[in-house]
Amino acid sequence: MKKGYLLLFLVFSALLSGLASAQSVSIERVNPTNWWVGMKNPNVQLLIHGPGAGTLTYTIAYPGVKLVKCSTVENPNYAFLDLSIAASTKPGRLQIVGKKAGQTVTQSWELRARDKSPKAQGVTAADFIYLAMPDRFANGDTTNDKFASLRDPNMDRANPFFRHGGDLAGAAKRIPYLKDLGVTAIWFTPLIENNQPLTNEGGTMRASYHGYGFTDQYNIDKRFGGNAAYKAYVQQAHAAGLKVVQDAVYNHVGNTHWILQDLPMKSWLHQWPTYTNTSYRYQSITDPHGAQIDRKVTLDGWFVPFLPDLNQSNPYVANYLIENAIWCVEYFGIDAWRIDTYMYNDQPFMNRCNAALLAEYPRLHIFGESSVNNVVDQSYYTRNTIGFPFKSNQPGGLDFVLESAMLDALKQPISYDGGVQRFYQTLAQDAVYQDPTKLVTFLDNHDHDRYLSVIGDDLAKYKMGLTWLLTTRGIPSMYYGTEILMKNFKDPTDAEVRRDFPGGWPGDKEDKFNAAGRNARENEAFDFVKKLATYRRDHPVLHTGKLMQFLPENGFYVYFRYDATGTVMVASNTSDKPAMLPTARFAERTRGFTKARNVLTGENLASIASLQLPAKTAVVMELQK
Repeated sequence: MKKGYLLLFLVFSALLSGLASAQSVSIERVNPTNWWVGMKNPNVQLLIHGPGAGTLTYTIAYPGVKLVKCSTVENPNYAFLDLSIAASTKPGRLQIVGKKAGQTVTQSWELRARDKSPKAQGVTAADFIYLAMPDRFANGDTTNDKFASLRDPNMDRANPFFRHGGDLAGAAKRIPYLKDLGVTAIWFTPLIENNQPLTNEGGTMRASYHGYGFTDQYNIDKRFGGNAAYKAYVQQAHAAGLKVVQDAVYNHVGNTHWILQDLPMKSWLHQWPTYTNTSYRYQSITDPHGAQIDRKVTLDGWFVPFLPDLNQSNPYVANYLIENAIWCVEYFGIDAWRIDTYMYNDQPFMNRCNAALLAEYPRLHIFGESSVNNVVDQSYYTRNTIGFPFKSNQPGGLDFVLESAMLDALKQPISYDGGVQRFYQTLAQDAVYQDPTKLVTFLDNHDHDRYLSVIGDDLAKYKMGLTWLLTTRGIPSMYYGTEILMKNFKDPTDAEVRRDFPGGWPGDKEDKFNAAGRNARENEAFDFVKKLATYRRDHPVLHTGKLMQFLPENGFYVYFRYDATGTVMVASNTSDKPAMLPTARFAERTRGFTKARNVLTGENLASIASLQLPAKTAVVMELQK
């Protein structure tokens, strides 16, 4: 910061302090909004905000609660109170008392008992995750479609860039649909309040329907139904045997976030002399020869101009984010975290955040978004076996490299290094991960071209890719609508890959949540996913069984999942012609087996000495003696 600017800022802060001294003081907000007794970590830091809140002298008189420290910052409207909560503390309401020159301010704050409802169950390779964008999935309550009091009061399904009214009430009605499909976990793009105005992006006004511009981490957006609707949804999902994955954003917030309206201190955000965008170049982070400025621009540059970048090396920012993450797990009862823009975060902060969550919830799974194109860079952001100077403690991650490899296997011609060889080679490098089974695998998502369009609307390839997804290692995830053959490219706009699920809105002409509303091809796709997902759910060999793959030859790719209870063989013919596959080369895994059952067709094979494979087909076979 230039000296003149710093002096101006300090003078401004002093003026604010003097102004606050002359006016009445009050407490308008306490975050976290509540806490719990019996947490493993007895400490919590309260953010106190209100006119002159930082000029008060605080006391708390409640059995078992000790006010360890009160900290003030540049803005006199903030105070940070460090509390220690003894293990013997009883639930109840305590009073936060602030005094100053004859003025007394009292704010009630609750310590709750922890409930015993399911939470933090984690997701594992036994699960099948369904990713949905709540605004575009289903609308169950038309009364919360729009609010005049919000900065964006619009709702218009005819406009692809505006909100469309999907909500948690609508999603709750579709829980039986997900169960029928064989899904075991639901992941929504963020539900947190996005009270953002429309933004002008390339001359087009766009709403933050995607959810990635938080304005208050302690409120679920009321257009989705608010906190009560989310708690109810999680309870309904758990009752139905579904787990819930929450989408977290630590790197940035919306530019109308309530804290940004009255910034606690300049260092709350990453500041630059002039606006600096991230380069989006992840190579500079792991490059042992890289320049520090390149690394700084990647990590501290803003993701986009309207999403201010949080400075997680600021301990108050770090505490605020970590405590909110713990609060969400405990308050809503979620089971896993997907972390947005993981690689742009301060990695020591991420390790601290992950460790705090896992200390309270050891079964919780955490998997972040680090969109890279090679396994070395991808492994950097999870527990790995490479000698990086920084050691990540993230348990999982989204497997972008395997996504690319599977799509190449479906799109590219057969060659020495191309086609299905890309799939094989990617898995062949799994030694870089401490546990590759914790990676979340996928074929598309809300930021990518839809799977069916990428593979040329080819149903045979569609089935082959989904067979790989649901039988190889990792935790499979599928984007909403893939099961009914929704398609499109991001060009000209990402809204094209985020279209409404047909039948999710009252009055929709087509209802593809029901078989009667789907055409024959869509039902064929749905039934295929359902059959394979259900088989996978019911057969642990596809969760925890070891993976052995054989080098692809002539477009054939064969791998096995096996354990003491059984062996499943997956044989793929990626060529465009039917072919006979001799199996003698696979004796290492087929020895002792003479026959098989085709999982997808139910056909019994009296001999597995050779297999007749149709073009562009993967068969899944239970080997039998």
